[in-house]
Amino acid sequence: MNFKKIYSFAGIIVLLISSALAQDLNSPLTLDPKVKYGKLDNGFTYYIRQNSEPAERMEMRLVINAGSVLENDSQQGIAHLIEHMCFNGTEHFEKSAIIDFIESTGVKFGQHLNAYTSFDETVYMLQMPTDRAGLIDSAFLIMEDWAHNVSLEEEEIDKERGVVIEEWRLGLGADERMRQQYFPVLLNGSKYADRLPIGIKEIIENCPYDTIRKFYHDWYRPDLMAMVV
Repeated sequence: MNFKKIYSFAGIIVLLISSALAQDLNSPLTLDPKVKYGKLDNGFTYYIRQNSEPAERMEMRLVINAGSVLENDSQQGIAHLIEHMCFNGTEHFEKSAIIDFIESTGVKFGQHLNAYTSFDETVYMLQMPTDRAGLIDSAFLIMEDWAHNVSLEEEEIDKERGVVIEEWRLGLGADERMRQQYFPVLLNGSKYADRLPIGIKEIIENCPYDTIRKFYHDWYRPDLMAMVV
């Protein structure tokens, strides 16, 4: 056993911890000067950065500062269900038209078009080619619809319940059972321990339509959103 290496490693760890503790955690992170940042009167925030690579391609993200931790007891799993519903019909793209349109441009669903729900945020991600007229406008229209024009039609909600339940079933392996054991310990009885994004099967299956719509309208607000381009 090389104690000199162990002591050197331990010293580095101590220095890193000391440095982290010395930082003011309340001070905002310094923004890259190449990023154009702004906030509209309604609270909507945007970040734009030009990159030369990859050429003729744009990546967009709509970040909602709301996730599963904001669900009440009767909404567990609804933040994730709404994320799915954003691909099942909006004001300007009926049913699966968003996916159909995106794939017609050469973009692949899952690889270049995707989303995720976590405890504190829901994020929608889209990569789009910029070498054809009108595609950038269409990409922004998709983002706008996700922000406040998701249809949430009852027939589509019922279809998507089954998709989310299947994701729930696929997560019932050993890893998930272990997570259910150690999360309450790690999170020390906080609300996070009781608000896993995948939710509760019975609620996903039976949650009333109006409860789902209420969560969407309550939390998908301009002051809780940011656009990253």
